[in-house]
Order: sequence, then C-alpha cells, then structure tokens
Amino acid sequence: MTTNRIRAILFATSCVLVLAACDRKPEAPDIPFATYGEGYASKPDLAAVEHQHPLTVADLDKITPENLAALDQERIDQIYARLSAGPIPDGAFEGGIVFPGGVSGKKRLTEILQTGSGGIALALKGALTEKTIGAVDAIGEGLWKGKVFYRQQRVLRNRIEDLATLKAAGLVEGDPQKIEVSGRDAWLLFPAKLYCGQSLLDSRRESIIIDYAFTDEVEGYMEKPDYLAGRRGLKVRDEIRMVRPGFYLGRAYIDRVFVLNFTLYNEDIAKREQPAFAQSGKVAEDCWGGTQARALLAGK
Repeated sequence: MTTNRIRAILFATSCVLVLAACDRKPEAPDIPFATYGEGYASKPDLAAVEHQHPLTVADLDKITPENLAALDQERIDQIYARLSAGPIPDGAFEGGIVFPGGVSGKKRLTEILQTGSGGIALALKGALTEKTIGAVDAIGEGLWKGKVFYRQQRVLRNRIEDLATLKAAGLVEGDPQKIEVSGRDAWLLFPAKLYCGQSLLDSRRESIIIDYAFTDEVEGYMEKPDYLAGRRGLKVRDEIRMVRPGFYLGRAYIDRVFVLNFTLYNEDIAKREQPAFAQSGKVAEDCWGGTQARALLAGK
C-alpha cells in the first residue's frame, strides 16, 4: 500500500472518528431507562422503551453534549430511539464526538477493524498499525469543528479549521470554500446531501440523513479530499435526531457499520426556540413521524 493511500485512509478515518480524548467525566443525566443485561438478547425493544419510559421536556433539558459521554452505548441508543427528527437544521452547528463511558477512540477503531466489511476493512487493517493509530490521534485532534447546513438546498458541509496541516500532508488540493463561525475561520469540506430517511438503528420513524454517497454531485465538491467520504472511499452516512431546539444527537456509519455518536449544537437557535419548546413540547417536524406516536410529555 502506498504512503499516500495510507495517509488518505488515516485522514478519512480521523475525520470520522476525531480521536480527541477528554479527561473530564460529567455525571450521567438523571432520566429513565429500560433495564438490560450484558447479552444482546437482553436489550429491550425500542418501541417498548418509548411506551414504558416516555421522556418529558424536562428530561430532554437534562441531556447535554457533555454528559452523554457518561452513558454506555445502550443508554445512548435508548435516548436516540425516543427522539424525533425535528426540523432539518439550517446554519452552522458546533460539533462534538461522543464515545460512551469507558470506550476510547482507539478501542472503537479496533471494533471497526473486527466488524468492517469488504475493501474498507481490508484497507484499514493493512494501514492502521499501533504506530499509525497514534498518527490518527495526532491528525484528528481538533480537526473537525462541526457542520454547516444549507436547508433550502438540502446539502451540508463539514467545518475543518486546520487546512494548512492537511495541505502539508498532501491531502488537499485547491482552495476550498471558507467560512467564519463565531469569529473563527474554517474551510468547508466533505459535502453531503440532506434528506429524511430510515434510521439504521430505529426504523419506527425517520431521521435526518446526511449522505456522502454522491458527494461528487454537490456544488463545490473537491476531488481531494472529498472523495474519501463518498462511495469510492469510506462510504460515510450520518443520521441525526433532535434532542431539543438547536441540539441534535447523531450516529455515524462507515459502510453501514456503526462508528460513533456525535452532537451538533447551535446556541442562537437554542436560546430563541427553547422557551416555547419547554412550554409545549412541540416542534416542527420535516420527517415522517412513524406509526408509533412519539410519547413526549410536556410536563415538568
């Protein structure tokens, strides 16, 4: 495998994984969950979870981008299943990666190598040694800062702040579009299409899908590095649901293999729309709500 190919795989994987460690461990949100055991067969049915443990608006208010990391993956899944898609976002959102309690980025990478399929898994196995996994850490640190949604065009782009490092590594050719968010410059890479579609975790209702399969059809596409996320690269597919206005919980997949959880947050939207949501528990829905009505309780 060539050096450039290894660099490309490392860069693409780091964009998805962003292996940045966090020492502070907040307490888990005090909200209800269904009981479960160690084995997969013990996991509760998601429809039953929502029926037996409906969330209140006050419960949703206890969830933050930071305290999700104190939960294990099963509980994060139970939260996601009790959310609806909400409105397709518009504008710039701050991004964060959520590795469930006790799971490091490197451990998750090992899991991907064990469960991945086809050429992607083989390529990763061939390139990611102990030494190169450390390189992913270095590349991923602070690389991805969030996403910018263009609601009317139904497209999205990712915010990358460290373009100089990527260019020096030979991973970017040309000059991508630039944007300023909260006084900081960022470059827009990895465009994707936005639409409502079936969740890969919970098919009872739709999620907002961020699809990189046809990234080359989106205006502003740059072959290098944008192809790495598309159908000729890692085949990335994200999906998100709304926790509350301005705050979304997401799931990222590589070739339909679940990789990680992430959060998206827009403070301006949260401040503007949260008061009304707290009173009514209602929000505009762009996607199909499913056959099981969402049991969101407006009570405190």
